[in-house]
Parts: sequence; structure tokens; C-alpha cells
Amino acid sequence: MKKKNRIIIVEGPQGTGKTTLANFLRENIAGSNLYRLSGQKDKSVMGKEYSIAMYNALFDYMKKMEAIPMDLIFDRTFFTEEVYGRLGYKEYSFTDEYFSLLSRLNKLKYDIYYYSLYLDKVDLFRKRLERPNHHQYQTFSIDNSVNQQKVYHDIACEIKEKTNIFVEELAMDDFDRAYDFVCKQLKITRK
Repeated sequence: MKKKNRIIIVEGPQGTGKTTLANFLRENIAGSNLYRLSGQKDKSVMGKEYSIAMYNALFDYMKKMEAIPMDLIFDRTFFTEEVYGRLGYKEYSFTDEYFSLLSRLNKLKYDIYYYSLYLDKVDLFRKRLERPNHHQYQTFSIDNSVNQQKVYHDIACEIKEKTNIFVEELAMDDFDRAYDFVCKQLKITRK
């Protein structure tokens, strides 16, 4: 039986280490591509239409990639859109589209891993986001990141209930410990 390709999705609040983990995965998984998605800047109802079109195109692409021996690593996807909608950062709800996309994701012929990152020590949010040139789509505050963390936890629980997707809530306070866990789970050798 042919081994399935993997989709690895890295999600979580600003400052948890999504970019760091996604870069680590790309560097340590041969035959992988890394995609960084920031979502739509337009928070109005028109932004919702752009997001729907973007994610439909992304799913068409992922479907076409099923037969190509390539793992796909995503630094954010439509889950962020749903988190921001639930928290009121958008002028619209994305929930119906979110559940539709989640169903489509679950039907793809990949082994799918969803990593929901969080920090046990919330003071690390401030330290990590004070770095210069840190991209910020949503204005940073510890409260925003903590609130996002709660919603990402809720979403991780929903995915576990409704899909065959491997879901892991991963503490990123200690990068090396997180890397070791991911390497073991994904059966990759750390460089």
C-alpha cells in the first residue's frame, strides 16, 4: 500500500512559535513544501468573499497534489479565519464556511496533522512579540493572545470530535522539547 502524503497544519496565537515550528518542519522533512497564509486583510463582509475564494482555490490545489510525493506544511490556514471571526475581529461570521472547509480537509487523501500551539507561561507572549520586524496582522496584546489561545483550544477539541485528523495541542514554551515530540510523532530525524 502506497504511503499517504502528509498535510501538517501549524496554528496558534501570535507569539507561540508557529513560524519557528513551520521552519523547523520544512528543514527536517525531505520532500516538503511550506506555505505561509496570513488570511485576508479586509475585515469587512467583502473580505469574507475573498477568503472563501482563496480557500476554495487552496483546496483545489491540495486535491491536485494528492498524487505527487510531497508533504505540505501550512503556517496558518482557514482555522485562523474562524478564530478571528469568533473573537469579533471581523465584521462577519466564518463559521458555516469553516465547518464546510473542515469537512473538505477531512476527506482529502492525506495523513493530516493539526498542531495547535500554546504557551503555558503567558509572559513569553510579550517577550517573543517584542522582536523587531515581527509581522502582526492583529494588534498584539497579551489579552488578545490569551483569548486566541482559548479559542484555538476549543477548535482543537471540535476537530478531535468531528474528524480523522491527528490533533495535537503543543506547548511551545520550550522549543527543543516541542521539536523532539513532533519528530517522534511524525517519524522524522532531527537535523
